[in-house]
Amino acid sequence: MALPDSFIQELISRNDIESVVSSYVRMKRRGRNLVGLCPFHGEKTPSFTLYPDTESFYCFGCGAGGDVITFIKRIENLDYIDAVRFLADRAGMKMPEDTRDDAVSRLRLRILEANREAARFFHSCLYSPTGKEGLEYYYKRGYTDHTIRHFGLGYAPDDFHILRDYLRKKGYRDEELTAAFLCKKSASGHLYDIFRHRVIIPIIDIRGNVIAFGGRVLDDSKPKYLNSGDTLAFKKTNNLFALNFAKSRAGDGLILCEGYMDVIALHQAGFTNAVAALGTSFTAEHARLIARYASTVTLVFDADAAGQKGTKRAIDLLRDTGVDIRVITIPDGKDPDEFIRLHGPERFKLLMERAANDVEYRLIELGRRYSLDTADGRVLYLKEAAGLLAGLSSPIERDVYAGKLAQELSVSKEALLSQVESRRRQQAKKQQERQLSQIVRQSDDVQRRINPEAQKHPRAVSAEEALLGMLILHPDYIEAASQVLPPEEFVTSFNRRLYERLLERHRNGLLIELAFLASDFSEEEMGSITRMVREARERVSSREEVVRCADVIRKEHQLLALEQPERLSEEDIRKLLEAMRDKKS
Repeated sequence: MALPDSFIQELISRNDIESVVSSYVRMKRRGRNLVGLCPFHGEKTPSFTLYPDTESFYCFGCGAGGDVITFIKRIENLDYIDAVRFLADRAGMKMPEDTRDDAVSRLRLRILEANREAARFFHSCLYSPTGKEGLEYYYKRGYTDHTIRHFGLGYAPDDFHILRDYLRKKGYRDEELTAAFLCKKSASGHLYDIFRHRVIIPIIDIRGNVIAFGGRVLDDSKPKYLNSGDTLAFKKTNNLFALNFAKSRAGDGLILCEGYMDVIALHQAGFTNAVAALGTSFTAEHARLIARYASTVTLVFDADAAGQKGTKRAIDLLRDTGVDIRVITIPDGKDPDEFIRLHGPERFKLLMERAANDVEYRLIELGRRYSLDTADGRVLYLKEAAGLLAGLSSPIERDVYAGKLAQELSVSKEALLSQVESRRRQQAKKQQERQLSQIVRQSDDVQRRINPEAQKHPRAVSAEEALLGMLILHPDYIEAASQVLPPEEFVTSFNRRLYERLLERHRNGLLIELAFLASDFSEEEMGSITRMVREARERVSSREEVVRCADVIRKEHQLLALEQPERLSEEDIRKLLEAMRDKKS
């Protein structure tokens, strides 16, 4: 639903893009602009740029771009209205009344309400006779009633319809229950409960909303865990379990675990800054989320092969964010939950204090693969270690660890550093090739999705995009463009739609800025539009240039029309022939 321009204008003025984005991304000033690591894709070289003069952002790596509303939509996984509501709450503004009827926003709200009711239901079942088995399971894990209440833990009875019937009585429709991933339709069309005969862990976001659930079996049957799928209220990669509790202690650093149960055990033991990924492997989005709240993270994964693989993956992803990484190795292959139950919180605290940093951890793990008491083993180990050190961005780190390895293995530090520099050059070349290939591929993919006609008409698209960028950057040129170029002469549909929107706003005396386009265009489309504006900033804009671009577009339209004569009326043919005669004379 459309929002008044006056409201959007005040919203933007109270939420300047620099202050909003800087609360998610570490930005550094570069001339008039600011740059940082993109929060929407993994990268080591900053390609995410803020343009304060146009209140916009653009990533040269993945093509993400837009205004502050588009940024919040992407980073918080919200639709347009909820992103506006998020920024309004941030600025202490009241939303206009007529936004209540927005269908997507209303469904998202109903999902959150249904989740809250389901969480209460599961928790009440836990302390009822039907939940005896679930309660005993929690007690066997050592959880107290206080911990159970604190996390809102529950139990889903072994019944196909008990939650469905309960929520139906509360007024929830079947389509709302399926949208919330609480129920599912069978092949015969009957609705049934997804979570059955499992202990239930509610997933709560940082604003206190129940956004999803995790369910664990009470024995060793498979699948051990059943987790909510992505919904309008939940996206696995945008959330961390228990971050709603841990954020208050994030200044002390966060502890990253593999699963729910480890986190709950750590919180009960007093380590209330523990979090975990949600029903999926650790991702770049999780790493960037952690970096928004903490400058230090300690990894506490299981000691098995899967845990070690997960640790390496988390290290690689977290390194790109610049956070300080520590790694705990739990003795005897125990997981954190089991270790605390056997040895208590004090022993775990000692492990925390003795945690190796990520480089030390990886060198230790690497050393376990080779026989360091043999010459061949040391050579192979040092070659791999050189590759590891080559990946460190800090020359001080490289020098310190090279010196340490040289001393421990009786080799020349200079020779080792020479090997490291050789590997750095190789890695840098490969990284540049990968990044360039990725940028080109992503740019082409986005262009194909947004404007599929672009590849067939490169000259027309170049002129269309140049014209549109200038008009958004300099709205006073719109009048000149409208006099010489009607929308129907645009060659590509997407650019025509954008041009029509600009003309409509101009006719109605409305402002022409990126923020006022966000309600009409998708996040990817806003990225493409922002790129047009960014490129327009780099060239000289004038009315003469606007007219020149319009002339190119009209000629390309005429050529296209001649290639498809069936689309032409007699009047169109007459005008084309006259134009061609005028051109020859």
